[in-house]
Formats: sequence, structure tokens, C-alpha cells
Amino acid sequence: MEESLRSAAFGDGVPPPSPFAVPASPRGRLLAAIGLGARGRYAAAATVLSGLRTDKDPVLASLAASTLASHRRQLGGHAAALVLDGEALALVIGEPQGEPDPDGLDAEGARADAFLGLAADNLGRGRLAAARRLAARAGAHTGNWRSRTRAGWVGAEIELASNLSEAAIAPAEMALESARTQGACRHVVKSQLVLAVAIANGSSAERERAKTLVADARDTAEKYEFNSLLWVACLVAADLGAGHADEYRFRGAELLHAVLRHADACGRWLARESPWVPD
Repeated sequence: MEESLRSAAFGDGVPPPSPFAVPASPRGRLLAAIGLGARGRYAAAATVLSGLRTDKDPVLASLAASTLASHRRQLGGHAAALVLDGEALALVIGEPQGEPDPDGLDAEGARADAFLGLAADNLGRGRLAAARRLAARAGAHTGNWRSRTRAGWVGAEIELASNLSEAAIAPAEMALESARTQGACRHVVKSQLVLAVAIANGSSAERERAKTLVADARDTAEKYEFNSLLWVACLVAADLGAGHADEYRFRGAELLHAVLRHADACGRWLARESPWVPD
């Protein structure tokens, strides 16, 4: 089961035969929680991750904290995520690397997750200088494909927030290339969305490419039920002026409502209070 959960989280995106089953092993529970979060099942994921945050293995505990932080951030809760990412970093800041994991589920990957999470948290709170510093610190720990991909997302988002859309293109392209090379379906979807936003204000050819990227991301997210990304893809498609923009906005709102129904009370409250999540 762990291999199928890993493939669903970091590979072909196909859910395991029992997509909501949670294995007994700590690593299996972490992989299950990642898959649950990808499908917008935030309450179920939070239950699993909350238990893992006290695991005796500091690397797994750190990864659990940073994964929960990413789920909080996806619902606009950057301040709540900041606390969790700080916890994640404290757990592994001096931890030896140990045996490397192909997807970065190791000490170096955990440090990268924590630094990049902290950068994204500060970005969401308007602290661009702090976000840049933290993203730069993450660079020393991005030796695996997943960390490089996430670094590309955060780097592009920092440039976009700084109104430097041209500078956002290179890290966004790098993220997409890294995810595609790995064959990581879910990471390709998010990379396509980040790159589409980065190039949307360019030439007419770039704008058409952005629309194509978003359409492909939306179709893939729909196919594999990546609901945490699908509602975003619908809203980006509407903002790009794709055909049936009103339908995309309605669909995005419908999907967000479904995601919030599967969030825990904290997640729903964060989304309600966040300026980043549509009413």
C-alpha cells in the first residue's frame, strides 16, 4: 500500500485501490495524509498529521508539521502555517541526513520543506524581504526533485508578488521541467498553474500558452480529483478570459465549497477569515 500511496502523492497521480485507507506505519500514514490533502480531504489529513507531529522520528514529525502547514496555507491560513513550519524547522535543523529518500522524505528534504514553507508564509503576509531570505536559505537543501520543484513555485510567487512577472518565468519553468522529468502528475499540475500566471501578461503567444497550460492542468486535476488545485485552476481560467469564464467561476466556487465541507473546523475558519480565499 505504501508504494501505491507514494505513487499517488509523487508519481502518476492514480489513487490507490482504497484511496482513503490509512496504513499502520508512520511513513505510510504521512503518504496517506499527503494524498488526502491533495484531494481536498483536509479534515481527514489533519487527523493523521496531528498524530504524526509527536512521532519519535523527528524527520517524520517535521514532515507532518510542514504538510499540515501547507494545507493551512492552501486555505489562506498563512499565520497558522507559520507556527507549524517553525515547528517543522526546529525538529530537523540539526538532524543528520541519514539515508536519502528519492522524494525528499528525509532530513534535507524536511529542512527544505520548512524553509520554503516559512518563505511562503511570509509571502502571504506581505513580508517579501523575509520570504526572499528564507527561500535563499532553502537553496542549500534542495537536492531532490521535489524540493527543487517547490523552490521554483515559491521563487516564482515571490517575483509575482514583487510585480516582476518576467523574473517569475525562469523559476516557474524550472519547476515544471523538474516535475515533468520526475513524472510527478500533481506537481506538474501546480507547476502549470504557476507558470501560466507568470506568463499571462506577456505577448499574445504567451497568453495563449497560459490558457493551454491552465486547460491541461484543469483536465488533469479533474481526472485525478486533485480538488485542492482544481478550484484554483477554474478561477485562473476565468481570470485569463478563457471561454465560459462565468461557468469556470461558478465551478471554482462549487469546488471550493466542497473542499471546505471536508475541512476541519480550523481550516474552515481560516478560509473564512482569509483575504486570499474567495467568499
